[in-house]
Amino acid sequence: MGRPTVFPTGTTIYDPEKCQNGYTLFTGPNKGVLLINMNGKAVRFWKDFQGFPCKMIPGGHLFGHLGERDPQAAYQDQTDVTEVDWDGNVEWTFNRNQQVNDGDAGEQWVARAHHDYQIEGNPVGYPVPGQESSNDFNKMLILTHNNVRKPKISPQLLLDDRLIEVDREGNVLWEWSTLDHINDFNFTEAQKNVIFRDPNTQEAGAEGEGDLFHVNCASYLGPNHWYDEGDERFKPDNIIMDSRESNMLWIVDHETGDIVWKIGPDYTKTRELRILGAIIGPHHTHMIPKGLPGAGNIMVYDNGGWAGYGAPSQVSKLGLKAERRDGSRVVEFDPVTLKVVWECSDTSQIVGFPFTAHHFYSPLTSNAQRLENGNTLICEGTTGRIMEMTPEKELVWEYVYPDVGPALLYRAYRIPYEWIPQLEKPEEVAIPRTDNATFRLPGAEATGYDEAEVTVEGAKGFHANMAHCVDKLN
Repeated sequence: MGRPTVFPTGTTIYDPEKCQNGYTLFTGPNKGVLLINMNGKAVRFWKDFQGFPCKMIPGGHLFGHLGERDPQAAYQDQTDVTEVDWDGNVEWTFNRNQQVNDGDAGEQWVARAHHDYQIEGNPVGYPVPGQESSNDFNKMLILTHNNVRKPKISPQLLLDDRLIEVDREGNVLWEWSTLDHINDFNFTEAQKNVIFRDPNTQEAGAEGEGDLFHVNCASYLGPNHWYDEGDERFKPDNIIMDSRESNMLWIVDHETGDIVWKIGPDYTKTRELRILGAIIGPHHTHMIPKGLPGAGNIMVYDNGGWAGYGAPSQVSKLGLKAERRDGSRVVEFDPVTLKVVWECSDTSQIVGFPFTAHHFYSPLTSNAQRLENGNTLICEGTTGRIMEMTPEKELVWEYVYPDVGPALLYRAYRIPYEWIPQLEKPEEVAIPRTDNATFRLPGAEATGYDEAEVTVEGAKGFHANMAHCVDKLN
């Protein structure tokens, strides 16, 4: 998002009458987990607790991670998944997935968790009426890493995205490997050639790790009307995932392990896909849960940016990051017809012209949460901006993370007041939208034209539909 050097931070817009009021939970980069009220006040800060992502359950219990493996030894590996209470006391932890030796850290058990996990009782990790997790859960779904060698894919050591379900004692009950299903993703020969040469290799460990898919979400479908109507692809315990690097979304049948639904990476194959449009570098793909407006539709933060494999070109010499778009969108669509039900992007609402797409743009991280009142909470991760949009795409709450250093936020979730009995409901003070045309800092002059105006002899004025470079305002 292009923005000036000086800009307001904290809560910048707030309409209490139109918002799904509550607290907002997110991880401040290199800080810890932060809980703020609607006016932007920090009401709780769990220092140094990591959230990749952080999640909360009723009672003010928080989930996240105590630490991350040394980035020189492993790529984006969390050492554990841990539950703490309101005061930061550890209630439960899982780390006995793999034993590793990370130099100075020595031999240790680690979870190798990354990007997502789901706690029994709730399919998606954010508040859903009637589908709540509790701190006596018996099962958790965790997205993890595993190093494998598959020379037919690439001679490079590969980083597999491996799903596991564990019980409360840490026993692995079920697992699924992305790379075991490589042939189900229908890569073209050109894409296979690129992957063979460089499967998105990251600098970690002795020889690097090929992060071929970079899966960044995994959630259950949960109860849904598609399955109730007889569509077996949408069984409630099936799992939906996406791949940032390959621009694909898919559903795994929990019982068989088969991929039963998939779109991408080719969004030109059918008329329906062409109308949906290319999804590039996606994050937080999930089915909107039963009990929320839009239930049964799929919602994804379609980042844009750079992702995908393809033939070498002028913008991608090796065929890595072959698809590009300078703008993001949140898109909700019907998983059967692929018809777009709701979409929010800069070109659709916030400013309104195609050449301002960068005003809503996060090429990395980010998420979207459907709220009970029909609004959508959106985390625009790389700008540090969190916002709440109505179904009509009216911006009714906006918060800008105040750290002037790296503002990268992974995800944000709206939490109901009643989930946190430790706090009294805060006062909700409206913050009207500032008129940027008249807002000035002390010492800055108003930009009025009248006193400086002169008439130019023969000047004819401007056409309403005048072209600007290769675009038009209409």
